[in-house]
Amino acid sequence: MSDMAKTGPTGILQRRSLPPTAAFVGTAAAFAALYLAAGAPTSLLVLFEKEWGFPAWVLTVAFAAYAIGLLVSLVVVGSLSDYIGRRPVLIASLALELVAMLMFVFATDITAVIVARVVQGLATGAATSALTASVVELAPERFKKLGAVIGGIAPAGGLGLGALFAGLAVQFTANADVVVFVTLSVVVALGLAVAVFSAETVGRQRGAVRSLLPRVSIPAAARAEFRATIPVLTGAWMLAGLFLGLAPTIIRDIFGIDSGLVNGVTVFIQPGAAAVAGLLLGGVLARRATLVGGVAVLVGAVVIVTSIGLGLLLLMWVGALIGGSGFGASFSGSLRLVGPLAKPHERAGLFAGVYLVSYLAFGVSVIIAGQLIAPLGLLTTVLAFGVAIVVVAGLGIGAQLRRQRLVRGYEASRVGPDEPLPIWSGTERATSCSHGPGLGHDRPVGSRRSTRSSEVLPAAHGMTRVGAACGSTPSHQCFQVGASDSGSTTM
Repeated sequence: MSDMAKTGPTGILQRRSLPPTAAFVGTAAAFAALYLAAGAPTSLLVLFEKEWGFPAWVLTVAFAAYAIGLLVSLVVVGSLSDYIGRRPVLIASLALELVAMLMFVFATDITAVIVARVVQGLATGAATSALTASVVELAPERFKKLGAVIGGIAPAGGLGLGALFAGLAVQFTANADVVVFVTLSVVVALGLAVAVFSAETVGRQRGAVRSLLPRVSIPAAARAEFRATIPVLTGAWMLAGLFLGLAPTIIRDIFGIDSGLVNGVTVFIQPGAAAVAGLLLGGVLARRATLVGGVAVLVGAVVIVTSIGLGLLLLMWVGALIGGSGFGASFSGSLRLVGPLAKPHERAGLFAGVYLVSYLAFGVSVIIAGQLIAPLGLLTTVLAFGVAIVVVAGLGIGAQLRRQRLVRGYEASRVGPDEPLPIWSGTERATSCSHGPGLGHDRPVGSRRSTRSSEVLPAAHGMTRVGAACGSTPSHQCFQVGASDSGSTTM
């Protein structure tokens, strides 16, 4: 460990802590581990169903209990780390996650598993927005872009690896649940140690108690982009819910295969492809990645629906690869679109909003599907689920195209011909602006006031000036999408 200066970048007293690079890597690993633990029960729930003999609809309740706990936690403590610091929230939430892992180890019936899933969801919801912000803030300057990319791929990668790990344990060990959850307990404990010894990245501020009122605060500067990402996030996470919530049941009851290994591999493909795509497309402009990802989610859902209707498992895997890649591109791209529009003390609240939308789509869709299996049958329910994903993904593509046209139109109408300065539209990369969090992504950058109008781009249409001169010349100005002077929007 290294002895940091008495005051860190936040102006608060720092204790002995991990070196910056070690803290960054360790926090990123803890983020992935949190979702590794979340994905593991997917393959084990089918095993529990076989051992304890509960109805199929109870399986979806057990799966969705996690999402319910996570949603409650997000709306209550999702922005708390903006007020009391990242470390206290991470330490408490990872300690609660460790308790959940031990509850799984000693569970003897499905009721105990459901309770453990709720506790796990509460812990994950409390940690997620703080971890997303911490990974960016702890990243060394040369890794700032990677920090934001990791925020987009860690959840998907962790979910996929967790399902694969549990599937392998089911296939090749006698006590799969004990092996999985004891191992995860050790992994979570290591993540807890990283949180304890990492430096704090934000200072305390007033309003912590008020922040516990059930709400998610969206910075006004990010409002327009956030709204445009809602259908994109919804379609992508509905696809994740289809795989993580229903894939083992589909494999057993539609394809007639009873194998922990096949379950684990099938569930892994979609989030695994998402993680790889999010990493590989980290250098693609955020708007383009979001659009391409939305199209891939739509195409993947069509392929998956076709494969299930025809009973072709290999074709389902192809659909999972396509749709999973779209998930990774669109989710990572969405984070890169909205993330730079929040100030440091607003990031946790913004990311809580992103995950609230995501897990509402993820959990509610699975719960509804589970309740429809009995009256409609599994095949009809799954096909309807797939069609719903196609429709929502299409709406997401339309929302992003409209947003892109709007921003491009205002750029074209407001910038004079003698001022060809870089302005963000989701299709150009600005590299000279130093205002804001410095994430190194598609940055909302503007120029001097237009020669055709003395007004800045109006806030009502999503573009307004927020900063003083920055960039390579004094004439460059920073702009953000959305209003910048009216505080935050709450949900």
